[in-house]
Amino acid sequence: MTLRTQFLLFVVIIHTVLIGLAAQLRLTSPVLFVTAEVLLLVSIVLTVQLYRGFVRPFQLIAAGTTAIQAKDFSMKFVPVGQREMDQLITVYNQMIDALRRERVSQHEKSFLLERLIQASPAGMLILDFDGRIEGVNAAAERFLEQPAAQLLGQLPAELPGAWGPALAALTENQPQALRLSGLQTYRAHAAHFLDRGFTRRFLVLEELTQELIQQEKQAYSKLIRMMSHEINNSIGAINSILHSFHHYAPQLDPADQPDFTQALDVSITRNTQLANFIANFAHLVRLPVPVLQPTDLHALLRSICRLLQPQSEERRIRWHLELPATPLVLPLDAQQLEQALLNIAKNALEAIGHDGNIWVRTTSQPPTITIKNDGPGLSPEVSQRLFTPFFSTKRDGQGIGLTLVRDILLAHGFAFHLRTRTDGRTEFSIQMSQFNEKQHLS
Repeated sequence: MTLRTQFLLFVVIIHTVLIGLAAQLRLTSPVLFVTAEVLLLVSIVLTVQLYRGFVRPFQLIAAGTTAIQAKDFSMKFVPVGQREMDQLITVYNQMIDALRRERVSQHEKSFLLERLIQASPAGMLILDFDGRIEGVNAAAERFLEQPAAQLLGQLPAELPGAWGPALAALTENQPQALRLSGLQTYRAHAAHFLDRGFTRRFLVLEELTQELIQQEKQAYSKLIRMMSHEINNSIGAINSILHSFHHYAPQLDPADQPDFTQALDVSITRNTQLANFIANFAHLVRLPVPVLQPTDLHALLRSICRLLQPQSEERRIRWHLELPATPLVLPLDAQQLEQALLNIAKNALEAIGHDGNIWVRTTSQPPTITIKNDGPGLSPEVSQRLFTPFFSTKRDGQGIGLTLVRDILLAHGFAFHLRTRTDGRTEFSIQMSQFNEKQHLS
C-alpha cells in the first residue's frame, strides 16, 4: 500500500468518525452540532491543503527519479513557493546539472578516445569479458588483412596465419615480436583496463618493419663499406704486384715458365672475382634514389620474358603472359624495376628447376603485378627469413637478390608479398596503388 493510499484512508476514517459524532450532537445540542460542522469543514480544507502539500512533492520526486532512471538529465523543476519543497527542487536541479555536465564530459572523452584509437598507427584489438574481439581500429584491419566485420567475435587464437599462435601465447608485460613473410615485422603486447569494475584486455600491434629495415641497412652498409674499402685496396696492390711478376717469366727455366704464368693468371683471376663479389654488395649499399619516368610496364615484362626465354626453353619451363593489350604506363625507375623483376623471375626459374610454368599477370585498377610459379612451395621457416640480408637457400647464394628487390620496391613505395598460396603455387605480388596515391598527394 502506497503512502498516498494510506493518507487517504486515514483521512476518510477520521472524517467518517467526525461526521458520525456531529450526527449525534444534532439531536442533543444544536450549538455543538453547528460548531462540529464548522470544524469539519475547516478539517476538510486543511486536509486538502495537506494532501496537495504532501502529494505534489511525491509526484515531483517520482518524475525526477523516472527521468534519472531513463538517463534524461534535461528535466528540471521550477520552485513552487514552499520553503521545504523549493529546497528539494534546488538540490535536484543542481544534481541534474552536475550529472548532465559529467555525461557530456564522458561523451566527449569517449569520442576523443575512439577517434585517437582509430587514428593510431598501432593496431588495437579490444576484447570483451569473454576474451573475444569487440573493437578493431583501421590499423589492426590493415595488419591482419581482414575487415572488422570478420574479426569481431573471434578469439585472438583463431586469427589466421602466424597471428593466432602468437596472440594466443601473449601475456601482459611480455611483448612478442612477429615476422611475417620475411618482411613485415610486428611487436604485440597485451594490457588491461577496468570496465564497470571488471578487468578487460586489449592487444596493441606495432609495425616495426621500416625501423628494423633501416637498422639492418645501417649495420650491413657500414660493414660492407669497410670490407669493400679494405679488400679493394689490398686487391689493387696485389694484382699490380702479380702483373709485374710476368716480367720475370722469361728469366725462369723454360720448363717452369708455364706453371709460373698459370699460377699468376689464376691468382689475378681469383682476385678479380673477389673484387666483383664485393662490388655486388657495394651496389646494394649504394642503391640510388629512383628516377621516375613514365614507363610501359607491359613492355618491360615482355622484355624480361624474352631475355629469359632461352634459359626457360632449356629447362622446359613455359611462360604464360596474361597482359592486356593496352599499355600500363606508370611513373617509375625502369632500370631499377627491371633489375628487381629480373631477380624475381630468376628466382621463379630456379625454384621450379625443370618442367614447370610461370604465370605473369597485371591489373590496372589497382596497378598490380603478379608472378606465380608451380615449383615447390616455401616452408614456414624459409618464409620467415626471405628478405633477411645475406640469407639464401642456394648453396652458393650470396643472399642479396631479394634484399635488393626489397630495397628497390620500398624505395618506389610499392607494397609486396611473397607467399605460397593454398593451391600450392608460389606468388610474388607487387601492389603499386600506394605509390600512386603518394604521388598524387605530393
